[in-house]
Amino acid sequence: MPFQLTINRKPRSVDAPADMPLLWVLRDVLDLKGAKYGCGIGACGACTVLMNGEAVRSCQIPVSAVKGNITTIEGLAEDGKLHPLQKAWIDLDVAQCGYCQGGQILSAASLLAKNPHPSDADISSAMTGNICRCATYNRIRAAIHQAAGDSATKEGGSHAGA
Repeated sequence: MPFQLTINRKPRSVDAPADMPLLWVLRDVLDLKGAKYGCGIGACGACTVLMNGEAVRSCQIPVSAVKGNITTIEGLAEDGKLHPLQKAWIDLDVAQCGYCQGGQILSAASLLAKNPHPSDADISSAMTGNICRCATYNRIRAAIHQAAGDSATKEGGSHAGA
């Protein structure tokens, strides 16, 4: 069945079964590998993408339910310029294995779009559904604060504390 999608600000036509999860459309049909398969039940956040700016689990959304703009980690940078979260992730060496980091960054982008200067509690709440097997949570928090332009590192947010 044909679907017209907007992925990373570009119109895309895909032919897929209506019940195919968006994750498979991204990875297998469009060859966008940034969203990862983790748990398959929407509990780990490795497959997180943005739908109209809201963090969603692409393994749980059938392509027939996709409405509006989808942003994957491949589309977060614009005009060759990294998103502030991507820059902060690099500056603070957040990633270890990196498997979950695309989903982490997109959940953080959704948070910052709604709350430009989140507290530690805000970050913890927004990032609860994203699991990092390497436990880089302190560096993730510090990177979100850096991207938000917060000058003071919040509790547990120092690079050395990771």
